[in-house]
Amino acid sequence: MNNRTKIMVTSVLLMSSILFAQHKPDKDKIKSLKVAFLTERLDLSSKEAQTFWPIYNEYNEKRDAMHEQKQDRVYRKMGDVENLSEKEAGELIKQYLTFEENEEELDKNFTERISKVISAKKTLLLLRSEYEFKKQLLKQYRHNKE
Repeated sequence: MNNRTKIMVTSVLLMSSILFAQHKPDKDKIKSLKVAFLTERLDLSSKEAQTFWPIYNEYNEKRDAMHEQKQDRVYRKMGDVENLSEKEAGELIKQYLTFEENEEELDKNFTERISKVISAKKTLLLLRSEYEFKKQLLKQYRHNKE
């Protein structure tokens, strides 16, 4: 890992610790940190960046909307599972699986679409970098929770 990457990772960790020290993290700040992290990791050319970011942002908006719908339609009802009938529970499982399938399809379409804009190696680096960013945020969150 070069020095520039180490500095970026350290910055992300420090910023995330500040964010998670607050009661509710600010989604916009986390998104900004993620953009900075991905920008550093992917090292996109200006031509790649012009095409990459609109596709990436559109994907994230759709993913966020799906997640919110799943929260509203499935997870909130799961909290009251004791009061659901078997039929209602079965319907909730079907809804859950439908959301999972739709998210998987969205991920697949995004990966196929983005790999036409950036190289296969950079696409894999994107996937790995997103995983690492989430892992760092969760680690920092757990650390601040203690």
